[in-house]
Amino acid sequence: MTGALGAPILVWFRQDLRLSDNLALAAALKRKSPVIPVYVWAPEEEGAWPPGAASKWWLDRSLADLRAALVQRGSRLIIRRGSSEEALSSLAAETGAAAVFWNRRYEPAAVARDRDVKSKLRARGLLAESFNGSLLFEPGTVRNQSGQPFRVFTAFWRACLAKTVPPPSTDAPKRLPALETWPRSVDLAELGLKPAVDWAAGFREVWHPGESGARSQLKRFLDDAIAGYPVNRDRPGLTGTSRLSPHLHFGEISPGHVWRAVFDRMGGRGVACEAYLRQIVWREFAYHLLYHHPESCCQPLRPEFGSFPWRHDPGLFKAWKRGRTGFPLVDAGMRELWHTGWMHNRVRMVVASFLVKHLLIGWQEGAAWFWDTLVDADLANNTLGWQWVAGCGADAAPYFRIFNPAIQAAKFDPQEDYIRRWVPELRSGGGYPSPVVDHGEARDRALAALASIKRQ
Repeated sequence: MTGALGAPILVWFRQDLRLSDNLALAAALKRKSPVIPVYVWAPEEEGAWPPGAASKWWLDRSLADLRAALVQRGSRLIIRRGSSEEALSSLAAETGAAAVFWNRRYEPAAVARDRDVKSKLRARGLLAESFNGSLLFEPGTVRNQSGQPFRVFTAFWRACLAKTVPPPSTDAPKRLPALETWPRSVDLAELGLKPAVDWAAGFREVWHPGESGARSQLKRFLDDAIAGYPVNRDRPGLTGTSRLSPHLHFGEISPGHVWRAVFDRMGGRGVACEAYLRQIVWREFAYHLLYHHPESCCQPLRPEFGSFPWRHDPGLFKAWKRGRTGFPLVDAGMRELWHTGWMHNRVRMVVASFLVKHLLIGWQEGAAWFWDTLVDADLANNTLGWQWVAGCGADAAPYFRIFNPAIQAAKFDPQEDYIRRWVPELRSGGGYPSPVVDHGEARDRALAALASIKRQ
């Protein structure tokens, strides 16, 4: 199954849309053969979680950036749609390719699909190899003393610190060995990723998808925000976070690259360095949990929450989605999400807590809304975040910890910079709705619901 020297190699891009620090691409280049970059659009292979609207907007821009970077290096991006295995097999037959390389994914549907693709490609006599291109440490390589996966973050963090972060693979190549005659490619516009109605103007104001955008965002963070990160990361009115989450999700920059850049800038010491690196490891923790508990994207990890008396209230859910709850910090967050496809992490916790505790609407409904509207919609992070807030996941915040949105606003947006930006009608004194629930009554109702499952 080792192809003849010089036979082309397919490099299957997925959530690794970059040319630097890309292990699959680096492995292909070492073979001194023509490299055929491939992207296969197959949303039906994502199970219950095909890309949402905001993710598709980002993907369109990121693929365009990758395509341009490849053209600059004398190469092309071949785009196909449909079955991944059939597309790759067809391309191999058309081009005489002897191998297919790709970087692994860890979502349940992707794991099953990739296992099937690898098996079928090898059965066709192709060399099919995968690599770790999206995590510092793969699931299964970080375990507790009993050999079991961690369920507590602090212990997981300490175990990761005891390991060595892998060194970078390679810089982006200056040229890619190319074919003399290229196979056909679907035009990017034919994938239908752009919205039919242009609702993404606000996205374009704040985001620059692609590897170059990721590098610029990291530089901005290191130059302007890392020193104040431990405090400013909780202030939604400031640009105090890295805002790298969508770039990491689409693999426009690797977590190893970010880790090394922060570590080197801060000398590997200090509160700011540790505070940010913990966030990188929190992302790792999310992937490890999802890999070992694939049902958690839909079901609570704590089984007693399976009988929690969630309510189905379309009217309240719509008010929450539209930022019309009458609670300024909650509404500011939901409007930021609607306009930019992103929300500050502190506010994500507040709006999620409001949904599952003030309104008693199930976390799965909130997770589905975030999946469709976030440009950084990531199944592992989304699942961990919602289960953490709802109190039903691994190492979760207890359900009885109920955020008071007014207190959260006073503490983390004391000058109301964030609220005044996203809820401007508060300044004009008209048109803002009354609260949809009373905080005290909602808190009592949530605690009663928790007590009901404890009795069971």
